[in-house]
Amino acid sequence: MSRDVARAAAQWLALLESGAATERDHAALQQWRDSHPQHEQTWQKAQSLRQRFSDLPQALAMASLDRPQTTRRAILRRALGVAALVPSAWLISRQLPIEAWRADVHTATGERRRLPLADGSSLQLNTATAVDVDLAQRRITLVEGELALTVPGSAPLTVHTRYGEVLVSQGEVCVRQLASGCRVSVLKGAVQVRDVSGQRATLSSGQQAPLTPQGLGAWVPFDVLQLGWRDGVLTAQNQALGDFLRELERYRPGVLRWDPSLETLRVTGSFRLDDTDRILALLSQTVGFEVRARTRYWVTLSRTLA
Repeated sequence: MSRDVARAAAQWLALLESGAATERDHAALQQWRDSHPQHEQTWQKAQSLRQRFSDLPQALAMASLDRPQTTRRAILRRALGVAALVPSAWLISRQLPIEAWRADVHTATGERRRLPLADGSSLQLNTATAVDVDLAQRRITLVEGELALTVPGSAPLTVHTRYGEVLVSQGEVCVRQLASGCRVSVLKGAVQVRDVSGQRATLSSGQQAPLTPQGLGAWVPFDVLQLGWRDGVLTAQNQALGDFLRELERYRPGVLRWDPSLETLRVTGSFRLDDTDRILALLSQTVGFEVRARTRYWVTLSRTLA
């Protein structure tokens, strides 16, 4: 149902922006919004996204609408084509699942939050993250994204994910939920991990392991600089530029594309996540590529010609 609701919201938005909506359409939209709380919440999110794309060139937004039209159906068909580009494709591909919007706490793309909990624990949310917090049950559910949790030892807290649970009694852990599983990184203390089959294992400080539908994978040591997002920093140590850009992309709303020839160039440095445009500008000077911005939300990187 979530995907269907998102598509419906995108279609309603396209209809209104097409200029072909009638009074009956406006009444039908209001009825749809009133028919379920999820509809209204999705509509408000679609409106918010549209505002974020408000500086797109009008030529792009109206490209399918400035040709002669003979029927309202033709107008709507082309308007929906535009909606598939922006913002509805963005709404569907980047803002789902709707469960994330309904979570107790969530962050937008590029946003990070630190939340002190009533029991003395500390919770940090990385970009595009959603969690449900139930201190009565001593449970935090990671719906989407990445969190860091510090527990002082007063009482254990459990991080619940789609792939299992992480019990933190006293220590600090980061959990990142991916499409194929979770990445559990222990910064301090030790944690108990239970996979979906009920098997348990212990991870200690400095250890990182994948938690997948098949269970907990083998642990490896990790560099704490990998988790610099907690301090608003993205660090690279002789890292392939392609890998760095894929990580940076998580913190940028819109589209970031680059020439495949840039993939294997190397990057070293620490960069403040508060200004990703500045990061690209710095890299363009040091690594050697050109930044081409159609809009704030559509940026392409190309190899600098010698």
